[in-house]
Amino acid sequence: MSETTVAPPLTDADMYERVISAILDHKLPPGTKLVEDKLASAFGVSRTRIRPVLVRLANEQVVTLTPNRGATIAQPTEQEAREVFQVRRLIEPSLVELFITQARDADMQRLKACIDDEEAARQAGDMRRAIRLSGEFHSLIAEVANHQTLARILREMTSRTSLILMTYSTAHGFEREDATSCGCREHRALLDAIRLRDPREAAQLMRDHLSRLESQLQFNLSEEVAPDLNELFGAVA
Repeated sequence: MSETTVAPPLTDADMYERVISAILDHKLPPGTKLVEDKLASAFGVSRTRIRPVLVRLANEQVVTLTPNRGATIAQPTEQEAREVFQVRRLIEPSLVELFITQARDADMQRLKACIDDEEAARQAGDMRRAIRLSGEFHSLIAEVANHQTLARILREMTSRTSLILMTYSTAHGFEREDATSCGCREHRALLDAIRLRDPREAAQLMRDHLSRLESQLQFNLSEEVAPDLNELFGAVA
């Protein structure tokens, strides 16, 4: 008689990561209400377990907590969007320079594989996966750079960038040739500079890449259909 395997209970970190993953996958659009009872039911935990997770997300400006109104996925303003890209242009050139000093051949191959996967996702029309892989490309650079403080800041900026793209990118924008292929081409150019161990060129390419992403934003808000939280999180809980 086979024994039934019982999944271990979710930790606060597990729930946090799943909310962040849903945001990065563009499954939780800005303005989505995160009702504590519904989240608790979806994750299979008590309501008191949800509150610390929401507070952590709020501290990272991914969620907005409003008295008597609860939590919603943050909806960044134009000024906040521009500030996020400004911060990224300040820290990511330094991270790519550090990557060059630390990286081994295996790390270069990981970056290449990430670009290859992103390109394949774009060609298949899977833009959610492509956008996530694009973020992973930047996160991988931060990981190998081995600067914990800058990597932590970038992680927050990556989540907020995903919200910005959902808020200020047109629904058809990711299907255009310039939007779907430029990201991969710029990542490949960055990788070429990294392989040549040229920190100055790599840093400038990173600044140019982030500036281009910001230049594509269109600051006119559009309504998104709110997802069902139980459908989104219940299956994995």
